[in-house]
Amino acid sequence: MIKGTLHAINAYRRSFSLINQLALWKYYMIPMAISFITAVGIGFSAWNFSDDIGAFIAKLWIWDWGAQTFATLSTILGGLLVILVGLILYKHIVMALSAPFMSPVSEKIEVHLYGKKHEHRNTSNTGQLWRGIRINLRNLVWELVITLPLLILGLIPVVNFITTPLAFLVQAYYAGFGNMDYTLERHYTYRESVNFVKQNRALAIGNGIVFMGCLLIPVVGIIIVLPLSATAASVVTLECLETKKT
Repeated sequence: MIKGTLHAINAYRRSFSLINQLALWKYYMIPMAISFITAVGIGFSAWNFSDDIGAFIAKLWIWDWGAQTFATLSTILGGLLVILVGLILYKHIVMALSAPFMSPVSEKIEVHLYGKKHEHRNTSNTGQLWRGIRINLRNLVWELVITLPLLILGLIPVVNFITTPLAFLVQAYYAGFGNMDYTLERHYTYRESVNFVKQNRALAIGNGIVFMGCLLIPVVGIIIVLPLSATAASVVTLECLETKKT
């Protein structure tokens, strides 16, 4: 598990060189725009709704003493909750809408690394978009089912030292899942891809760890995260597919 995770992380070292070598930046322009616009929308939502959510949380405090302090903390907590849920939504919205642009890029990387050696499933832009929406809706539901209880448990002192890293790894896994599927959609059906990623969780987690880390970089992170992560995911996924075929 650790070896696979580190291998997926290390694949990012090749991303910039591959993107430049194959002149892929032009294909990433629309996905980068989608990423930026989605992030801005989530940011404004956090700004606009934090007060309302904070006011709702503040009502849970029924005592007079410390009410003002709790109200202030509630506003901050409300903003953080919007950002956390927004971050989950951000990944899947961006990945789903970017599928028709990212799948051809993944194919160019495959041809560059392995030639036209593999037989591919025939897919259209519409099919790629629908596949991306279907995969990411599935992942969104599962991520919320797992992450929200962890976030609630994270409100308990001491316990949050365990739940916070777990929540991060869950988000990393599903981020890596989405990136890997840009390659898998040409080779496997929906169900086969789900099983493939389950069998290669370490690769998904490793890819997703850097993906999530990039989002911590103000502005630049949300612009470059998809090109770098999708390229790195293509490399490790293709390596895994090549191993299975030999």
